[in-house]
Formats: sequence, structure tokens, C-alpha cells
Amino acid sequence: MAPPSNPAHPNTELDETAIIARDLIRFDTSNYGGGRSNGELEAAEYVEAHLTALGLAPQLFEPAPRRASVVARVPGRNSAKPALVVHGHLDVVPADPRNWSVDPFAGEIRDGMLWGRGAVDMKNMDAMILAALGDILGSGRQPERDLVVAFFADEESGGGVGAGWLVDNHPELFAGATEAISEVGGYSITVGGRRAYLLQTGEKSLLWVRLVARGTAAHGSRLVGDNAITKLAEAVATLGRTEWPLRLTGTTRELLGKIAEVLGVDPEQVSPDELALATGRRRDSSRRPCAPPRTRPSSRPATSTTSSPITPRRSSTSAPSPAKRRPCSPRCRRSSATRSRSRSCIATSGSRRRRPAPSSTR
Repeated sequence: MAPPSNPAHPNTELDETAIIARDLIRFDTSNYGGGRSNGELEAAEYVEAHLTALGLAPQLFEPAPRRASVVARVPGRNSAKPALVVHGHLDVVPADPRNWSVDPFAGEIRDGMLWGRGAVDMKNMDAMILAALGDILGSGRQPERDLVVAFFADEESGGGVGAGWLVDNHPELFAGATEAISEVGGYSITVGGRRAYLLQTGEKSLLWVRLVARGTAAHGSRLVGDNAITKLAEAVATLGRTEWPLRLTGTTRELLGKIAEVLGVDPEQVSPDELALATGRRRDSSRRPCAPPRTRPSSRPATSTTSSPITPRRSSTSAPSPAKRRPCSPRCRRSSATRSRSRSCIATSGSRRRRPAPSSTR
């Protein structure tokens, strides 16, 4: 499957990795969640054709219309060693062109950079996998062990028709594999004039919460002050404004200790925030000071343990789903922030919500 063309931006002066990434960006594989998606089929067919040209025998799976994943196995020199899975995903989160300075699906080169939805998450790495594989196989070499290269559908919405479906229905594809490598996982930073490399040790988890409110039942034509919906809205707003207690997890303390070691300072004499600032932390890191490393553990959710667990992030509650007029199950729990009395309820989801950004960083 050939990507949509863009005559205004020919292939001149682009290396293979950039060309593949640009081609993949031009397939609009937006995944809106809840089963709504443009689908990955054309992008999957493009990848399938590329792998076939390398002499491999890729398999394309389409468990739902247009929701496609591609998997191929690359024989290694030593098949006795455990296989390694190298995987990416072909779907992207939606992009509103009104919020962009370029067409998010044009694959435009501007200021020496490739712009578009998926330029970082993660059609860039999909391209790196294909280009690196081409370098290895094109030179007549083999990897040390078997490689399972996979390009999944539906990563942005839980993987139900992507990785999850393949593991449940075709586990033989991953036979003998003990490790897997994919996007992020760590990146390099400068600490005290030296390069340091972060390794991801976990993922931020979520907390499902059911809020319960009690109000007075009445006809819709009446004005009722004792309104359960209003109370629920106030409770959600209260949760959103709450400054949750923060603590440093074990992996975060270990990271800070290593940063202190690189800097040649005593971590007992330097605050966690000072150590974090020494790494050039991102603007969206914690907006307030960290708890000391030896703070007694809080009963609140643990802090982030992602690839850059320098400062813990504030817990958050995402927007609630629409209220449903049905009795609440016995499993409903009352939130301490809910000043309410009814048994009608709504659920709040801790799942990720992402917003398009007018940059090349997605």
C-alpha cells in the first residue's frame, strides 16, 4: 500500500528512516477510543510490503474491520537463546488541524524536522525498526537471536483489537520470547556535564473511583435545591482542586541517589527538588516540592515510576462519564470529598486522555 503523496515535499535529501516515518504519518490512523477509529489497515499493508521486500514472511491480522496488525519473525544465529520482541503501534491519537501550524497528516519537513501526528508517538520508531532491520538483513547478517517484530493496532485505546487480541488468539507468534522492547523506556539527559541514561522501571497506574450522591427525587419541571447531580459536580471539582500527598517511591529514591552520585553530592544533604533541577526537568513536572525521601509512606496512590521518575506527579481524576439513572451497586464507595447522600451514582475513569498539540511531539 503506497502512502498518500505530497508533491510539494519530495524525497530529496531524506534518509530511509525519515522517508518511512513520513510515509506512515501520511496514513491517518487516528484512534478516537470507544471503538471509533480510522483504522490501521493501509499503514499495516505498507509495513507488510516493506517486510516482504526484506525477504521475511509477515502476517497481517484484521480482527475487526480495518483494525490491522502485522507480525514477522526474523531467524537469529542462535535459536537456542530466548527470542526478543521488538514492537510498535500504527495508530495515533486524533489531531485537530485547527490546533496545528501544519497539516498533521502531511508529513511535512520544516526547519529540519518532520512534523505530523505520530512523528514521536510512535511512527518514528516504527520507521527506525524497519530501517534497522533493513540494515541488518541487507548486509547479509542475522540478529544474535530470533526477533519477533510486531506493529500493533489499537495501542492508544487499550489494545483490545491489537496486542491483546494477538496474545489471546495467536500466542504462538511470541513463542520462546522472554523480553520485549518498544517506545520510550528511557532517554539521555545531561547531569553535571556528563551524559546519563534513564531506564524505565514501571508505568503510572490509575485508580477507578465511584462517586455517590444523595438528592431529592422530583419532576423535571420543578426547581430542586437538593440536587444530586450538582453535588456530584461539586465533588468532582473538589477532587480536581485537591493537592494530594506526594511521596517518593523506591525506584524514584534510587534514581535520585544515582543522580547525586553523578553530581558527587550527598543525597541526604541535597533536597529531591534540587537533584531534579540538576537534570533539566520538564516544565510539566511536579509544581510543588517533593516529600523528603524518608517521608512515611502515604495511603494515597504511589507516585510516578516512569522513565523519568525524578519528581512525583500529582494524582488526577479524569472527567466523569455522563450520569446514569440507575441504582448504585453495593460495591460503590463513598469518597471523603463527596458531601452527598443519594444512591444514584456516576463513575470516573482514570484512563488516559490526550490532547492534540500543535507540534511534532506526538
